[in-house]
Amino acid sequence: MSEKIVITGMGAVTPIGIGTDAYWNGLTTGAHGITNIRRFDASALPVQIAAEVKGFAPTDFIPRKTAKEMDLFMQYGYVAADEAMKDARLNSDASTPSVSPERIGIVVGTAFAGIATIADTQNGISTGLHSKVSPRFVPKIIGNIAAAQLAILKGLRGPSLTVSTACSSGADAISTGIMLLNSGEADVLLCVGAEAATSPLTILGLASAHALSTRNDSPQTASRPFDASRDGFVMGEGGGCIVIETEQHAKKRGVPIHASIIGWANSTDGYHVTSPHPDGIGAIFCMQRCLEKAGIRPEDVDYINAHGTSTPKGDIIETLAIHKLFGEHSANLLVSSTKGSTGHMMGAGGITEVIACVKAIQTGILPPTLNLEQPDPECNLDYIPNHARMRTIEVAMSNAFGFGGQNSSILLQRYSA
Repeated sequence: MSEKIVITGMGAVTPIGIGTDAYWNGLTTGAHGITNIRRFDASALPVQIAAEVKGFAPTDFIPRKTAKEMDLFMQYGYVAADEAMKDARLNSDASTPSVSPERIGIVVGTAFAGIATIADTQNGISTGLHSKVSPRFVPKIIGNIAAAQLAILKGLRGPSLTVSTACSSGADAISTGIMLLNSGEADVLLCVGAEAATSPLTILGLASAHALSTRNDSPQTASRPFDASRDGFVMGEGGGCIVIETEQHAKKRGVPIHASIIGWANSTDGYHVTSPHPDGIGAIFCMQRCLEKAGIRPEDVDYINAHGTSTPKGDIIETLAIHKLFGEHSANLLVSSTKGSTGHMMGAGGITEVIACVKAIQTGILPPTLNLEQPDPECNLDYIPNHARMRTIEVAMSNAFGFGGQNSSILLQRYSA
């Protein structure tokens, strides 16, 4: 990378807490965000559980008129971005020079955008409950309007892009943001991940593909990454945002720096639309390219926040990929999946899991893998089961993989001037 990229702001809206501090406290204390679905009647569905955001009142953060014009995933993304901007001191004041609105860019990552609103609207028309469609319908469902609403409310006029690379969308928003910084298109980037896709339509679609856990009688233990009895992932939702800029620019603004991003990479398996390559070749290449960009060795990595969704195949293949790339160092690596706590937040997860890596570096606390009671013999790394662990972390990696063979890795390091 041409210049050191740093993180100066973070924000999170998650099933275990709203705000970065609440999210991190939930992760490290073993909070469970998965419950029976409350947003609609799921009693007739094969899967009746999800990790929904609780206690979220959009008008606490967003003007009432605008909130009505936003899909839920947009609201989550906006609230996370608002927190991250405040954290990065991007609101103009006497002590922190403001950044020109033309030099602040936005990249939003979302897998499903407004699919829940699409499904609800079509259901209303098909059943005769509604004969008209709201004029707000199209602006609520298309992915780019999440960035547009953020720009409108904050008065931003820099580059605005939306990426949709399945469950690696959030992490790829970071990679895209880094490329915009390195090309000189912006001075500050808001990298946002947002998702609110839980609906009967998506549940039925994913359940028919045997991707979801059916532990309806035990929501809190349904997501169990790397456990021998895992049976699929649990849908999650939320929003995450990190503010990135070059070290030079951050120093010029005089703002605190959370961590450095020293590597990033994206790859595709070129293998199958839903299944990862059985030899993990795409994941290996992605993690390896990340290390190469950072100019570090595999043994320099202390912690990996794994994609670890709790699917029978995916967890084994990610473990295999880590073993192949990191070799003997795999025995020393600390690895965990936070999806036992938050469920699979899809596009939002790529950002919130990077935030978890930053907080691990800052605090020396490693979030656990919940519900790991019977380790799968083929998943044989130190996954920090059930309880947080203290350890000094200098370098951490976050993996986010998705349908279509999408792979994304982000490498972070403790910041030093």
